[in-house]
Amino acid sequence: MESVLPTTSFSSSSSSSKSDRRSKSKSSQTSKPSLVMALISCFAWLYVAGRLWQDAENRVLLASLLKKNAEQRPKMLTVEDKLMVLGCKDLERRIVEVEMELTVAKSQGYLKNQLKQSGSSSGKQLLAVIGIYTGFGGRLRRNVIRGSWLPNADSLLKLEERGVVVRFVIGRSPNRGDSLDRNINEENRGTKDFLILESHEEAQEELPKKAKYFFSSAIQTWDAEFYVKVDDNIDVDLDALIELLQNRRGQDSSYIGCMKSGEVVSEEGRAWYEPEWWKFGDEKSYFRHAAGSVLVLSKNLAQYININSASLKSYAHEDISIGSWMMGLQTTYTDDSRLCCSTSGQDKVCSLA
Repeated sequence: MESVLPTTSFSSSSSSSKSDRRSKSKSSQTSKPSLVMALISCFAWLYVAGRLWQDAENRVLLASLLKKNAEQRPKMLTVEDKLMVLGCKDLERRIVEVEMELTVAKSQGYLKNQLKQSGSSSGKQLLAVIGIYTGFGGRLRRNVIRGSWLPNADSLLKLEERGVVVRFVIGRSPNRGDSLDRNINEENRGTKDFLILESHEEAQEELPKKAKYFFSSAIQTWDAEFYVKVDDNIDVDLDALIELLQNRRGQDSSYIGCMKSGEVVSEEGRAWYEPEWWKFGDEKSYFRHAAGSVLVLSKNLAQYININSASLKSYAHEDISIGSWMMGLQTTYTDDSRLCCSTSGQDKVCSLA
């Protein structure tokens, strides 16, 4: 019997072994790229996580730095804070006090070269400068005054030797150099009794401003103890007025006149209408002031008007305006019935013409 070799079985077993090896080889080849990709993914994740952590730390650090800088940043300081920091608070207070003292000193007339000191030939201080308010149409009134209580040119010089200067006070025409101005210049050449306010425009509605110009011009021209404003529609007992002023020599801050108050007229069109009536309160009553016919200011009060004329408020009426300027000062009000020209009496200094 012939023996039969198991070729088929061997072949089948060998084929199976080869198939297993190929399967393992393919599995091995497939797992290597996957492993590499996994490693790359892991590294990438670690890198991203690290960056995110670092960014978070940077944000925390940046936020803390910003907060610290904000706390250390200088705040907006007021002027008072800066003065306090610089230690100048006391200096600021002292500056204010000095400014107040300087204002008082100015109002008292303590200014160098403020006056021309041309009061009299002897150089002595005059008793008074009397200004008679007049206008372009007042020549007849001026002549009446010259013929009654005002001395002529020669007598005026003798009166000045007694310490009293008297002048008619007038401004200039709105049309400078016209016939109105020329007539005044011509009249003055003959009488020499005018104080012409070159900077003032003569007009009825400008009378409050005229007071500023009068007192300023008078005190810069003559050094006197008193400055007197008089209307041209009254008669004055000049000797009695001089005696009244002599008895009050040495009285600083004196505001002398026929003191009154009265209603503030708020209806437009009525006589003595006050456009700024609302400033005088619900009762519509004026404060105490001297009537405009005759009023007297001592030197330091006239000096105050001269110094502060640019900032002094003017109202519709002259006497009210002057009264308002006196209210903020240490003024001595003297109500003298002898200066109430509209009433009668034996000792009157003035009366209606």
